[in-house]
Amino acid sequence: MHGVMFWKTGQGCEWTEGGTAPLFEPRAVSHLVTWQDGRCGSGFLASLPQPESHLSVATGFGCATIFWLLKNSPEFLKSYDAAGTISDYVVAMLCGLPRPLMSDQNAASWGYFNTRSQSWNLDILRGSGFPVHLLPDTAEPGSVAGRTSHAWFEIPKGTKVGVALGDLQASVYSCMAQRTDAVLNISTSVQLAASMPSGFQPVLTPDPAAPVAYFPYFDRTYLAVAASLNGGNVLATFVHMLVQWMADLGLEVEESAVYSRMIQAAAQQRDTCLTITPTVLGERHLPDQLASVTRISSSDLSLGHVTRALCRGIVQNLHSMLPFQQLKEWGVERVIGSGSALSRNEVLKQEVQRAFPFPVSFGQDVDAAVGAALLMLQRNLNKKES
Repeated sequence: MHGVMFWKTGQGCEWTEGGTAPLFEPRAVSHLVTWQDGRCGSGFLASLPQPESHLSVATGFGCATIFWLLKNSPEFLKSYDAAGTISDYVVAMLCGLPRPLMSDQNAASWGYFNTRSQSWNLDILRGSGFPVHLLPDTAEPGSVAGRTSHAWFEIPKGTKVGVALGDLQASVYSCMAQRTDAVLNISTSVQLAASMPSGFQPVLTPDPAAPVAYFPYFDRTYLAVAASLNGGNVLATFVHMLVQWMADLGLEVEESAVYSRMIQAAAQQRDTCLTITPTVLGERHLPDQLASVTRISSSDLSLGHVTRALCRGIVQNLHSMLPFQQLKEWGVERVIGSGSALSRNEVLKQEVQRAFPFPVSFGQDVDAAVGAALLMLQRNLNKKES
């Protein structure tokens, strides 16, 4: 939802007969620049114009990437006349749209989009020489972007296609049964989301140092989201480090074996005085912060101690961004825990229950594709009933 790719209108893909059904092959299309892209340093971001939006701009956000390309690779941008997220590209290709169409969820995640007026900050962007012709048109999430221009696998030609949703919002929609639920997803990164009451409006001035962001959800409501860059990727970095150390010592071991052994060791080590701040990737609100290990003693150096401290650090880092007390004030009564890193790590589950003393439901599948399908089915059903 933050990433960007570019294409040439009318030449973004070519439909070909592939076996049993037509396929579309990308043609005049750039590589995808993802949310993990780190080219926009804090100095570069500080040089950008102040957005008229409640959301700050961070590296990996579509508009920040375009500003960087405008400064460092202007010739690259001249090759294209359309841009969007990768899901906006797929929708445009499926429907043969003359211009890309983007939901306000994805637009807000690009930066320089005012969710109150539902419009890009065109005057601010033009004043800085930004190529505003690349910006997609925007639409309400849940609206229809167009119809399929070709049959595609088992989907017939002429099928309605919804405007692409933000993956975070669709994921939350797939499992948030009540407004009093908070959704915690620990996969590569970590997100903790809670629904804000109807009528809530975030303060328009962005605060880059704020750990909680308010993303547009559905029907002009907002999700409060603490989005940490440090989740399962930190555990993977730790495992890779251990494997590399052992290789340096002349021993070979599979990463999967190391992961299972270290979780077993941490499960047996119920507590530790070791403290790990796991922010090896920094955070959007603290981009220059690095990881640290403190309170080191000779009795806390076992694999179990270190892994327990690392899992606790991942959860405590999130808790420092969006504390239990704040969730309680918002009326949250239950946490739904999900994500690949959480589902296979009993120690992380224990630390979540320690930090967030709500009833916690684990094992719920959070799936953006399911959420998108549910939303469109619900909107279709509501139209038929009305």
